[in-house]
Amino acid sequence: MPAPAAPGTPGEGAPAKPVPAEPVPAGRATAGRATAGHAPHRRVPAKGVSAEARRRRLIAAAFLLPALVLLGALVVHPIGYSLYRSFFDRSGATFVGGDNYREILSDDTIRTALKNTALWVVLAPTTATALGLIFAVLTERVRWGTAFKLLVFMPMAISMLAAGIIFRLVYDHDPDRGVANAVWVGVHDTFAESSAFPKARPGRDSPLTDAGGGAFTTRDPVRAGTPVLLPLVGVAPEALPDGTRTAGTAGAEPGKITGTVWQDFTRGGGGATNVVDPTEQGFAGMRIEAVKDGKVVDTTTARPDGTFALSAKADGAQLRLPAANFREAYSGVQWLGPSLVTPAVIGAYVWMWAGFAMVLIGAGLAAVPRELLEAARVDGANEWQVFRRITVPLLAPVLAVVLVTLVINVMKIFDLVFVIAPGAVQDDGNVLALQLYRTSFGTDAHPGLGSAIAVLLLVLVIPVMLVNIRRLRKEGSR
Repeated sequence: MPAPAAPGTPGEGAPAKPVPAEPVPAGRATAGRATAGHAPHRRVPAKGVSAEARRRRLIAAAFLLPALVLLGALVVHPIGYSLYRSFFDRSGATFVGGDNYREILSDDTIRTALKNTALWVVLAPTTATALGLIFAVLTERVRWGTAFKLLVFMPMAISMLAAGIIFRLVYDHDPDRGVANAVWVGVHDTFAESSAFPKARPGRDSPLTDAGGGAFTTRDPVRAGTPVLLPLVGVAPEALPDGTRTAGTAGAEPGKITGTVWQDFTRGGGGATNVVDPTEQGFAGMRIEAVKDGKVVDTTTARPDGTFALSAKADGAQLRLPAANFREAYSGVQWLGPSLVTPAVIGAYVWMWAGFAMVLIGAGLAAVPRELLEAARVDGANEWQVFRRITVPLLAPVLAVVLVTLVINVMKIFDLVFVIAPGAVQDDGNVLALQLYRTSFGTDAHPGLGSAIAVLLLVLVIPVMLVNIRRLRKEGSR
C-alpha cells in the first residue's frame, strides 16, 4: 500500500493548491512575450546620444583637418604631380609616355646609382645594426657603459652636412691632412722601409747616369784607394731625413772603395759643381751597391754625413744607387677614388648611425628577463650560446625596427654622398637620391626624367614601409 501523504503535501488523492502568479509590469511582460516568440527589437538611441556622437565626430574632424590639409599639400600633391610630370619631356609641353622610364633602364649613370643604392641597402643598415648590437651588449658589462654610450651616440647630434665635411678631411689623400691615410701610412712605414729621397737625381756633368728602372750608376768602374764622388740634386733641405749632417769628404783607404753621396746644392747660390762644399748636406742612409758583370758583389749604406766605404770586392765594379732610394714615398690609399668612394661614404654613415642602433637595442636589452639568462647559464650554456640562443631571439622585434628604419633612411641618402664624394668621382659614388637632384636641378636639367626617378624611388620605398606597417599592426594586436 502506498504511504500516506504528509500533511500539507498533496498526495495522489489530494488536489494541488494553485500558486498565485505575481503581477508583472507591462514592460516586462512585453519583453517576456518577445523572448518567447521573436527576437527583441534593438533599443533606438535617444536623440541626445546621437547628437553627442555627432558633435564628437565634428570636433575630431576639426582637429584632423589642418593635418590632412598639410598632408595633402606637402605629400599627396607632390607625389601626384611628380607622377604626372614623369610622362612629359624636358619642357613639360610634350607627352612622351614611358620614354623617361625607359631611359632610366638604359642610362649608365642611373644604373650605377641603382647598383650603389642596392649596395647601401645591403651594407649600411646591417653593419650599423650589428655594431649597435655589439656596443649595447658590451656596455652592459663595463663600468663606464653610460659614458661610452654617450660617446657613440654623439655623432647623431651632428648634421649630415657637417659629418660630410669632417669625413671629406678624414679621407684626404695627403697623409699630412687626412687622418685615415696618416694612420695607414704610419702602419705601412712601421713594417716597410720608406724612401727618403724620392726626387733626388744627378745634376749637370755628374759622374752618374740613368741605369733604367729609377736607378743610377757610375759611368766608369771605380778603383780601390780612389775616393768616389756621387753628387745628387732635387731634394729640398727641409725634406732631408732626420739625423742628416753636413757632407763629409771621404779619405782614401788602401784596399777599399770610399766616397761621398750628398746634395750638391748650396742654399743662396754659390758653391762648385761636383765638389763637396762646406754647407752642403750628406744623404744619410743612401744605399750603394757595387755591380760587376751584372752581379752585386758588395753593398753598403751611407753614414749620416754621406760618406761610405766598400770592401776590396768592389774594385773595378760600377757603383749603383738602386731605385729603392728614389721610390716615391707611400702616401696611403685613395679612399675617395672610384673603387672605394662608396664603401668610404658608407663608413661615415655607419659612424653616425651606429649610436642610434645601440640606444634602441640597449633599451630592448634592458627589458630582457634576467631570469632566462641566468637559467641558461645554470643549465651549462656559455656566453656565446646565451647571446645567440636567447638574447638575439628576444631582441628580434627591436632589431627589426632598427633595420627597417635604417633601410628607409639609406634609400633616400643624399647629402652625405654629395659632400664627401669629390666631383670627379660622384658618378662612381652616385645614389638614386643624388641622381634625382642632379637630373632635376643640375646642369642640363631634365625635370621629366627627374620626376621618373622620384617615382622609382617611391616604388622602391613603399614595400619597406608596408612591411613596417604590417609589423606594427601585428605588435598592436598582441
